[in-house]
This record gives sequence, C-alpha cells and structure tokens, in this order.
Amino acid sequence: MGPTDTSRPSSSETGDPIQGGAESPEHQENHASSQAKGSQSNREEQGRPTRRDFLALIGHIRPHWRRVALAGLLGLLGNGAALLQPLAAKWMIDTVSSAKGLTFSPVVALTALVIVGSVLAATGAYVLERMAAEVVHGARRRMVLHTLKLRVGAIQRPGEIITRVTADTTLLSKATSRALVDTLNAVLMLLATIALMASLDIVLLGVSGSVLAVVFAIGVLAVPRIARAQREMQASVGDLGSRLERVLGAFRTMKAFGGEKHEARSLDFAADAARNHAVGSAKWSAFSVIAGGLSTQLAFLAVLAIGGIRVADGSLGISTLIAFLLYLFSLSAPIGNLSQGIAELQSGIAAVRRIRELQALPGEKYDGAFCIKPDTPAAVDFENVSFDYGQGQTVLAGLTFKAEPGQTVALVGESGAGKTTVFSLMERFFDLTSGQIRLDGVDISTLSLSSLRSQIAYVEQEAPVFEGTLRENLLYAIAEPVPDDMLKIALQRTNLTDLLDTLPAGIDTPVGHRGITLSGGQRQRIAVARALIRQPRLLLLDEATSQLDAGNEKALVETLREIAGSTTVMIIAHRLSTVVNADKIFLLETGRVRASGTHSELAAHDRVYASLSRAQHLSH
Repeated sequence: MGPTDTSRPSSSETGDPIQGGAESPEHQENHASSQAKGSQSNREEQGRPTRRDFLALIGHIRPHWRRVALAGLLGLLGNGAALLQPLAAKWMIDTVSSAKGLTFSPVVALTALVIVGSVLAATGAYVLERMAAEVVHGARRRMVLHTLKLRVGAIQRPGEIITRVTADTTLLSKATSRALVDTLNAVLMLLATIALMASLDIVLLGVSGSVLAVVFAIGVLAVPRIARAQREMQASVGDLGSRLERVLGAFRTMKAFGGEKHEARSLDFAADAARNHAVGSAKWSAFSVIAGGLSTQLAFLAVLAIGGIRVADGSLGISTLIAFLLYLFSLSAPIGNLSQGIAELQSGIAAVRRIRELQALPGEKYDGAFCIKPDTPAAVDFENVSFDYGQGQTVLAGLTFKAEPGQTVALVGESGAGKTTVFSLMERFFDLTSGQIRLDGVDISTLSLSSLRSQIAYVEQEAPVFEGTLRENLLYAIAEPVPDDMLKIALQRTNLTDLLDTLPAGIDTPVGHRGITLSGGQRQRIAVARALIRQPRLLLLDEATSQLDAGNEKALVETLREIAGSTTVMIIAHRLSTVVNADKIFLLETGRVRASGTHSELAAHDRVYASLSRAQHLSH
C-alpha cells in the first residue's frame, strides 16, 4: 500500500494556515512571486489594509451594487431628515420666544422629520442587511464549489476549511454592510453636521472641533491592534474547528483509549486562544468607541460652558445654542458608527484574506477530451511511471505494467511499496512526476476528469459510508434511475441480503454518521456494492476484504469471478487468499515491479512472494 501519511509541518511553521508542509513546484513558483511582493505581504501580516484587500471586498459587493446604492440613498435621506431636526427645534423655540407664541407648523415639521427619518433609516438598514445576506450566500456557494474541486493533496485540515466557509463568511456580512455603507454614511453625516454647526456659530465649532480631534486621534491608535486581534482570533477559531474535526473523525478510538481528558485539554487550549484574542479585539474596539463617545461628552461640556457665557452676555441666542448642542449630540451616532465600522472593516479584511487563501488552493482541471463510455472492459497501461509527493520521497520509480481488458490484476507487496498510489494516479488525484498512464491506449492526462472517472469505480481501503439511508449510499452520485432489481443483485453479490432483512425500514433505513450503525465488514461490502451498481469498465479495490470474515471474503471472490470478462478488476491486497485466482499478480517493491505472474508462478520462482504465501499458509 502506498503511503497515505502526508504529515507536514504545522501552519505556524509554513505560513499557510490550511495546507502547511513542503511546496510543490507550482507552490514554489507562487512563493517566489509572493517574495517579490514582500512589502505588501508584510503589511498584510501586520493587519494593515491594502489596496488588494479593498478590491477583494468590493468584488464581493459589486454584483449587488444596486441594492447598495438604494440602501445608501435611503440612509442618506434618513440622516438628512435627522440633520434638519435641530433646525426645526430652533424654529419652534424662536416661535415660542416671539410675540406670536407657539404655532402648529414647527411642531408638525419636527414630528414629520422624526417619523420620516426613522422609516427611511429602518428601510435602508433592511435593504443593507438583505444585501449582506446575499453576499454571504454567494461567497459560501463559491467557496463550497471551489472546495469540492480542490485537489486531494490540498485537503490537510478539513476543520480549518469548514471554519472559513462558515465563520469567516459571517464576518464578511458585517464588512460589506456596516463597515462600508454605514461608514461612508457616517463620514457624510459628520461633514454635513459640521457644516450646519459652522453655519450656526463658528466659535463654538472651533471649541468643539479641537476637543473632538484630540480625543478621536487617540481612538484611531486602536485600529491596527483591532486588526491584529481579529486576524489572530479567526485563526484560533479555525484551529479549534480543525482539532474538533480530528477528534470526531476518530471518536471511537478516542473513547477506547480514554482520551477524553487529553482531547479536552487540547480543545480547551484552542478555545482559550480564541477567547483571549476575542477579548483583545473587544478591548481595543471598546477603547475606540469610548474615545468617540468621550470626545462628544467633553466637547459638550466645553460648548455648554462657553456658549452659556455668550448667551449671558447677549452675543449668542439661546435657540442657536440649543440647536448647536443638538447637533453636537447627534455627532455621537456617526462617530460611534465610524469607530465600529472601522473595527468591523478590520474583521472583514481578515475574513477576506482567509477566504482568498482558500480560493488560492490548487483545484482540479476538468477540461480535456471527453470519451463516450464503451461497454467493453478497459485496458490499463503504466509506462515508466514515477511519482513523489513533493517531499523528496520517491514513491514510484519507473513503474511499468499492463492490465488487459477483462483481466483480474492484483498488486501485492509490503506497505509503502506504492500500491495505493497507483490507484490515486489512475483517478488523477495527483499528477505524475514522469511517465504515462494510458486507458485503452489514450493518455489519461488528456481526458476530462468527468470522462475518466465515469469509467472507474474505486473502493477505498477505509470504505467510507455517508450519512443517509442504505439506498442513498448505494446510489451515491448516480443521476440515472436504477431499478430495484439491480440493487438487489448488487446486495446479493456482496452478501448483504441478511443485513437488509434486519433493517427496520429495509433499504431506506438510515445508517448513521459515517455508517456508525454498521460493522466494518458491512461498510466494506456496501462500498463494493456501490461500485458494482455503477457497472464500471475498471474496478479498483483497495484492501476491499481487509475487514471481511472468511465467508464474506469467499463470496466477494465469487462475485469477482462472475464479473470477470465484463469488467477489468485491479485489486490491492495483503491477504493473498483474495487474489490467488487473479489472472496476473504484480509484486511491487520500492515503487517498481519486482516480479509478475500467476500465484503459482510467483510462489515457485520468487522468494519474497513465496515467503508471503507461506506466512499466510497458502499452497502453491
């Protein structure tokens, strides 16, 4: 069996929070390109927004620009109505102070401004939140689609990827709504308010402006710290998801070895890190908001003191002072929105970067020639195939062998000889280092992936079963309707009829998460049945009998005899009893074919195979 342990350095060592590990040639090329952009990378590491960050953020919003424009317009109109309220209040006070007394007009105007402004602001907020939901929906769909098309080697930490698809896109919602639109409206509101305050009294504006500028400048110092804390918090949440996914993937082993306390400590460590970074972000965000609120309060006290003196000496009217103070109070909302928007923008930028890292992972190329699937068995030809996983470890070295149409071919050998890698290359999970693999004489690298894989059925060593019913597992990814008779034949061939009789809802009984209600042997037989239903031209079985008892193994061998001639079968096996009747057996050693022949021929002429045969008490 080829090596499946592609353990790599941690993300902290490699700088890539998803993949880690040694770089392939294309990654090395990307790395060289990134080094040429060192200054920008440094700015990103420090959490400072870059032009690329903003363009990526705008890219998520661009398809929804009409809604953004509508929400912005409604927000501006609502803010405009709010800006007119202090002037309406001044008008009302002036009419009360005049000889005419209070009239109906200013009261109606002020009431109308309050109601209209609230309705417009609420409508704008709804449109904005709906747009943000659409942005998140679109981002998640694109990320899920890209994730499903990733190369097998790109999936190193599934929990981290899940976090990016779920949690990071949630932060994107805030960044595309409040962080951009509300921040822009807050800036416009500030400018308009300052202009109206200047029209009322330039002296009071100078007093309040000086106080606001000093205190607000202190709050701005928190921005890079917020960005850094947000980035670290999101990375910690991703690490927590990855650790939890690892535990749940080996839940029974964890229970059997009493690993609850050990795993709890590991998960607590990740949760504590996420909490600490979240607290740090909250601390600096609160400092920024407090700075904005404090600046308004201090400015109010200064204006009240100086304005009161000027009202007393008659140089300023009381209605003007009240209107000015109302405008000053109204500054707290846009200042708070601006402070919060900047904090959320930092979160959004961190999320956009992590989303971009996922989208940069290498995906499979589905283009190529499409071959109509013939009804005849496939011919497989490996010619001088070499492969390594990019870590300097050669797995296959000049491997050459052929499987004729309709033959049953077995690959045997010690662990690490490259057997599973042969199947991975047949499915094009990885690209060859050199050499050529042909299907019916056609180089598989020239075929489209959908065309190639539609002709192959692959039963993995772990024989995964999906959550769902037995029927859904048997018909997985099959678009055409399959008659029940075909399902029954597949179940009979894999000796699953007894299982079917025990299931309360028959073939429509749920089998649990990863087939937890089934035994290992039952899961293997379901995986084989699923492969047989596809009626493949090439059937790949990787240790498909490793968890079967003698009776079920014998039944599977009989099934392979039945389909001989209609399907080319390639089997990886450590138990030679499964392959003694194979048309040809290839003994692999260090990535090459050491010897080939039938069971009798190899047992008689190759000492390594003969030793394996004797160890398993098989006769020649």
